[in-house]
Amino acid sequence: MEILRIAELLEPFAPGLPPALLEQVSAYLDLLLRWNSRTNLSAVRDSGQIVARHFGESLFAARALLGGDHDSTLGLADVGSGAGFPGIPLKLFAPRCKLTLIESQNKKATFLREVIRTLGLTEAEVFYGRAEQWDQTADLVTLRAVERFERALAVSEGLVVPGGRLALLIATNQLASVHAHTSGRFAWEEPHPIPDSGHRVLLVGKSTA
Repeated sequence: MEILRIAELLEPFAPGLPPALLEQVSAYLDLLLRWNSRTNLSAVRDSGQIVARHFGESLFAARALLGGDHDSTLGLADVGSGAGFPGIPLKLFAPRCKLTLIESQNKKATFLREVIRTLGLTEAEVFYGRAEQWDQTADLVTLRAVERFERALAVSEGLVVPGGRLALLIATNQLASVHAHTSGRFAWEEPHPIPDSGHRVLLVGKSTA
């Protein structure tokens, strides 16, 4: 897909992205499309929808979470990373952040390592295993489109450093579940509606302990 088309599709989510980032998105998209033809990384097959739904939502989260701080060095853990969303786009937005992609399925973990290698990402690694086996914590923990959401949510909560944030890319009908399955440790912001979506939001909680 041409860079100008990618920029056009991403404009509602993250306007004014630098050309170098758009080039990385293009390379990442090409790799995803090739792998998706033989490995089920994403149910979405159309390249335009992948850019808008996966990259767009992830880069919207990056802007909401980091503002204009492309030099952020925070530690980021993406739980159940799958095809790398939102973790890798967050890394592209802020290349100096320290990224761990947590993924328990071997084929997806292998793909994630290939993305890191192809894009030449530094301070980025894949943890092949379940989130509860990762014995570290992060400044920012992200969660999107995972199986067994309530269980993943409970585990993710424990990976956030004191004063850190938990960021959830979820449907509006999951909001009640979030409040029911998390402790009082987090102060939750008002949900950020995802552009061009009537039912998707970014929900951010800051740890108070």
